[in-house]
Amino acid sequence: MKRDAALLLALLPLAAACSAASAEGVVRAPAAKVTASEPAKLESAVFSGGCFWGVEGVFSHIKGVTSVVSGYRGGTVAHPGYEDVSTGTTGHAESVRVTYDPTKIRYDQLLQVFFSVAADPTELNYQGPDHGTQYRSALVPQDAEQRRVASAYLAQMRGSGVWKQPIVTKIEAAGTFYPAEGYHQDFMAKNPDYPYIQHWDAAKVRGLQQLFPALYKPDFTRG
Repeated sequence: MKRDAALLLALLPLAAACSAASAEGVVRAPAAKVTASEPAKLESAVFSGGCFWGVEGVFSHIKGVTSVVSGYRGGTVAHPGYEDVSTGTTGHAESVRVTYDPTKIRYDQLLQVFFSVAADPTELNYQGPDHGTQYRSALVPQDAEQRRVASAYLAQMRGSGVWKQPIVTKIEAAGTFYPAEGYHQDFMAKNPDYPYIQHWDAAKVRGLQQLFPALYKPDFTRG
């Protein structure tokens, strides 16, 4: 990816992550026809949808979410770091692991939010300005119920007519989730004025607030 030289000099440890860009619009994904039946205990879900800063930021502003961790999954290298994943050769995707309370927010609702404001399901192996298989969009069910709901929702999306281009998001096996480096965690909360956040990810959170006011919370859930 091309990166701004001034940003590299000013924020060298951080500028290696996601390049500056203009925000895209949001779209209201359909409410799921197949809803999740989950026990009344904390559950975890994993989503891959491009640069994890924005995906983490969106889920961190949802009521019922208790933790969001940025990381890497889906590859062949054990304990990968950002530099490894950024080569696009390890098979990993930038992802987030979301811990949530199903009595307050269901898995199918998380899917609707994800495809409405966090990730474009029509972009193959990229999201916005970030290109490479490490930025692919994928749903990563953690159990049979999540797989059932995710499969039904992708099928519903394909027949909804909401998106003009084909849906390319896939369901992938869970595998091992490796938390990313500390400076990636809670990035939006720690760096609200960072150019990428301002031009790309802040719009996603605004979209969440506008489209799903009943689910939105102003506080940022850290970790």
